[in-house]
Amino acid sequence: MIVAPTKPIRYPELTHLIIMCVPACHKKIVRSISRRSFLKSAAMTAAAGAVVGCAGAADTDPETPQPLASKTINYDRIVDLTHTLGENFPTYFGTSQLKIKSLFSAEESGFNLNQWTLNEHTGTHLDAPFHFNGELSADEIPVDKLVGPLAVIDIRAKTAMSADAQVTPDDIKAWEAINGPLPSGAVVAMNSGWDAFVMDNVRFRNADEKGTMHFPGFHVETAAYLMEEKEVIGIMVDTLSLDFGASPDFAFHYKWLPGNRWGIESAANLGELPAAGATVVVGGPKIRRATGGPSRIIAFV
Repeated sequence: MIVAPTKPIRYPELTHLIIMCVPACHKKIVRSISRRSFLKSAAMTAAAGAVVGCAGAADTDPETPQPLASKTINYDRIVDLTHTLGENFPTYFGTSQLKIKSLFSAEESGFNLNQWTLNEHTGTHLDAPFHFNGELSADEIPVDKLVGPLAVIDIRAKTAMSADAQVTPDDIKAWEAINGPLPSGAVVAMNSGWDAFVMDNVRFRNADEKGTMHFPGFHVETAAYLMEEKEVIGIMVDTLSLDFGASPDFAFHYKWLPGNRWGIESAANLGELPAAGATVVVGGPKIRRATGGPSRIIAFV
């Protein structure tokens, strides 16, 4: 796959690297591809590449392997949408969900090795459909469903007025009025600005005197809109839950995840992304029958 700057981003399909070119052409291409503009796609299980044809190089013999179609990711920068996970990272239940124990140290054994004990839903993490009775566990989500064009819904103005703000169908329609219809295979992200509080456990959870948390999320009606009228594969939030914090019943989770769509919770740096034009790659856990797990999320902008 050839990854180059400045053009709208498109996400890759699984392809094989087949370059058909005379030597002079090949040298010219190599010179033109900078180290910065070439990236091995996280979404591919085989070598990814662009099909390059040069005059006089192609063989029309039917037994000659023909180049496969490819897509190009073009970007100017890469944004990490993942918080650093530590033992004191805020959690939905209010207690630490990660313990790290050193089993070997370089001083004593010549190498370092830690043992982790963690809740699957800790830090920036994936909610697999199986988490709320969907069919697919984390390891079963097709890899091509973990990469897609990103639509960032900015509700920071609503959040400033109420911590219980939710992404509604009207917010999606307002985004579309400016940016055009949600593309097929899109990932929809809520930018509430809540990631600014992640270093403050009390503020990030924002629980009242009764223990009810107050932070933004997706409205259950938005699940129906995205599932029935759009071809959206996943959503992202910068808070502890896909549902808003005061939700008494996880209504959005129960509507969204059983449809074999996924969610990312506690995303970082969504404010660094444009409303449209980025591509997101979700490095979810591939652990058998996992309901989710800490993930590395990156965006090409």
